[in-house]
Amino acid sequence: MAIESHLAELERRHQALEQEISEALSHPSSDDLKIVELKRRKLHVKDEIARLKHDAVVH
Repeated sequence: MAIESHLAELERRHQALEQEISEALSHPSSDDLKIVELKRRKLHVKDEIARLKHDAVVH
């Protein structure tokens, strides 16, 4: 059960990062480095979700 709650939290974090990236991209004065950092964090979360799902299927 802990894996499901962890996955749910990661998916919420992934969605929050997606919204933050969308907001940053909609402002022309956005800092490009901030957007790159947000995208990197989002990708890291996505990779963690994929790893957990893969581990859950294997076990």
